[in-house]
Amino acid sequence: MGRLIHFEIHVDNMDRAKSFYGEVFGWAFEDYSEFAGMPYFGAVTGGEDEPGINGALMQRQGPPPESNQALNGYACTMGVEDYDAAETKILDNGGVVALPKYALPGMAWQGYYKDTEGNIFGIHQPDVNAK
Repeated sequence: MGRLIHFEIHVDNMDRAKSFYGEVFGWAFEDYSEFAGMPYFGAVTGGEDEPGINGALMQRQGPPPESNQALNGYACTMGVEDYDAAETKILDNGGVVALPKYALPGMAWQGYYKDTEGNIFGIHQPDVNAK
């Protein structure tokens, strides 16, 4: 099987992106720029005892995505315990709503946002009472 084991988020401003993901989701970063030959920071997204994967922020190698274009790539979705609190952190740290919060009936709350670099990501709060 080809299980997903790593992700990369392309960024224009590394410091701004590290601040955004660090403040919103509590990620920690490790500098691997020397190995990658470009600005590249490993993103530690949680402990080894939690489900999920780690990834990286890497320097964007081309133009950023255009506004209102169809998604061209993968959208990463982060699990959160409190959707509304996570949304507040996203907006307070420079993110914007791409697709507002909606119910996955009987399962969860879901929504999509743009980070400070123009990338789309989702947040997901399990909730059997969502409707």
